[in-house]
Formats: sequence, C-alpha cells, structure tokens
Amino acid sequence: MKKLALLSLFALLFFTVAANAADTLYFYAGDFDPNNPNANGLANENDAIVGGNPYGAATYQNFTASDAIKVTGLFTNNLSQNTPDSGYWEIRSGVSEGNGGTLIASGTGAVTNTPTGRSGFGYTEYTNLVSGLGVSLGSGQYWYAVVPVCTTCGGRTFNSNTFGLNQVGTNVPNQQYFNSSFFGANFTNANNEGVFQAFSGGVYVPEPSSLIMLGTGLLAAAGVVRRRLF
Repeated sequence: MKKLALLSLFALLFFTVAANAADTLYFYAGDFDPNNPNANGLANENDAIVGGNPYGAATYQNFTASDAIKVTGLFTNNLSQNTPDSGYWEIRSGVSEGNGGTLIASGTGAVTNTPTGRSGFGYTEYTNLVSGLGVSLGSGQYWYAVVPVCTTCGGRTFNSNTFGLNQVGTNVPNQQYFNSSFFGANFTNANNEGVFQAFSGGVYVPEPSSLIMLGTGLLAAAGVVRRRLF
C-alpha cells in the first residue's frame, strides 16, 4: 500500500506538471517585413477558392534540429482574409525538388489565430498555431507545413515570406518548397514562384525549465512520502 501511494503521488505530480508546462520557441524563420522590396507571400490554404485533400496549397519551411527534440507546436504566419477553423500540419524529412521526401507525422487539429500586428498587400497577418503535438525527432533537417483550413471561406491565405528578421534557431535558406495539385506544383523550390528565402513560421518544444521543475518536484514528493509512510 505504501508503494502504491508513492507511485500514485508521483503520477499525479507528473501529469500536473506536464499539463501546465509551457512551450518554448525552438525555431522561428523570422518576421515578415512589408518594407522589403521582395516582400511577398505564397498560397498556403484550404478554402472555398483553393481547395483540395488534404489542402489546396502548402508551403514547406525547413529547420535544423541540433539534437533530439519533441515538437509540441507548429505555426505559420499568414497574410489572410479568412478565419480558419482548423489547421492541417505535416513534418517531413528529405524533401528536394520534385520529391516530398518522407512524411514523418501529420494531422488536422484545432488552430489558434492571433494577429501579429503586421500586414501587407491589403491583408492582415495572423499566426496560425496548432499545438498539443508530441512528435519526437532526432537531430537533422526537417520540413514542416501548417495550412489554415476553412473550406467555406471565400478569401485567400498566403504564407508570409521573411529574410530572417528576429530569427530564432537555424535553417537552410532557399530550400523551402511549394506543393499544390491545384496550381500544378509538385514540391517545387519556392524560389521558382518568386523570391522566397524562407517562410515566416516556427516550431515549439517543451520548456526545459518544466523538466527541471518536474525532477525537483518528484524528489521533494519522495521525501514527503518517505517521512509520512515509512
């Protein structure tokens, strides 16, 4: 009974900390700069105008994982006329011209839509975030997409481009891809569609401090249980 009580307390503490753990920004390609002469955006949408299964058009941004990570959230910053009701996401490896590489994980989930305070070409930019993911990745190069979905919306959505303003983490510039059966594109380098060094968006991982707090909390709990039960 004493061991059972100890394990139960540890499990309760673990799930409490895990549920309240914050995420940290592991990679961010950078801000959209509407004053840059090459400011632009590329179709990234699934709506009543550009539709398909699982999307009408998708942009793929790469990032470098320097060590093993667990991805908890993905987002793209999109110049949009729509308010998406969900977000389709993917993580891939080995993407190249005309080659989608290997699909590691994908899904459709709830999306949060937050204005960035930026705009361009008559569109307002929003951060479209899918969270609650738990995708484990080893070190290496990966590509991700987050496509805002609103199949009844009659507007357009474009993933903002960026040239690294306020970037976090690392990626390979000019190795971003565009895929759309609607537009007849098969994982073509985005620079074939214009100047797209990178797409604005990012990757979240668990907050490291939450792991420290978890370990400290477990040790403290062990001491309390030992004093009370032994």
